[in-house]
Amino acid sequence: MGFCSMLLLSNILLTAWLSTAKGEEKTCSPPYILNGIYTPHRIIHKSDDEIRYECNYGFYPVTGSTVSKCTPTGWIPVPRCTLKPCEFPQFKYGRLYYEESLRPNFPVSIGNKYSYKCDNGFSPPSGYSWDYLRCTAQGWEPEVPCVRKCVFHYVENGDSTYWEKIYVQGQSLKVQCYNGYSLQNGQDTMTCTENGWSPPPKCIRINSTRTCGPPPPIDNGDITSLSLPEYEPLSSVDYQCQKYYLLKGNKTITCRNGNWSEPPMCLHACVIPENIMEAHNIILKWRHTEKIYAHSGEDIEFECKRGYQKARGSLPFRTKCINGTINYPTCV
Repeated sequence: MGFCSMLLLSNILLTAWLSTAKGEEKTCSPPYILNGIYTPHRIIHKSDDEIRYECNYGFYPVTGSTVSKCTPTGWIPVPRCTLKPCEFPQFKYGRLYYEESLRPNFPVSIGNKYSYKCDNGFSPPSGYSWDYLRCTAQGWEPEVPCVRKCVFHYVENGDSTYWEKIYVQGQSLKVQCYNGYSLQNGQDTMTCTENGWSPPPKCIRINSTRTCGPPPPIDNGDITSLSLPEYEPLSSVDYQCQKYYLLKGNKTITCRNGNWSEPPMCLHACVIPENIMEAHNIILKWRHTEKIYAHSGEDIEFECKRGYQKARGSLPFRTKCINGTINYPTCV
């Protein structure tokens, strides 16, 4: 080897040794997290820098941790989001067909479905004798697989029907009692619950001899007339809700035997601010304002911002305002 070659090799080895001795700082490029977002955002992350990330709805961190650190070998642990699997479904008043032979297959991925049946007196929400339980990004659907069936035909001391009619859990029925009678607690509506009709289908005699005090206050609403310190038996008042709130229940309550019948509720409206939509990379499909209000029960439709597409496992673009709450879809 010639003198010049030896000198060149020496310089290379010396440079490598000096670089190692100085301990050149390692850096990490910004991580790409499919179906997730992170903070803080930087062009270059230095060694030992940490990020915190969160996964889109229906996804969860693979490692169980939401913190990742920049190391000489890269991000540790690697920030990744994956679809949340479904564990074996355990629900009241029903079971899967062949569940014992299926049990070893769980947890299962999104998209799987299994047939199931309900116990006597219960049925799937669809009303069929059996139905499918589906694994979705939000968990098992339907959320309550088996609901109570309530049969209405006869009410004591009230108007009855000629034919039996079946209601399912959550449905209500307005009852017409004879004059001088009412359901328990002065109510006029029965609801099918997990345990049957509430209150029971029985109208009881009203002994309206006691007066009532002022009507009970309700959140985000008030009575339409001037409140009095005392009301005569069988007096009634009406309620109304504030702007953007939706009245649920009977707007009229009645004084019976010193007690008011059940007052209505005023359901919250939904506010859809720009910053929430920005975080999900979505815009309103039909409105172009920075903030809108939607009544409870009103449908709202979103779409992705230009250059984005719907995230896998995202909620549907068409959603509903439910008492002040909206489930937002996500685009990436």
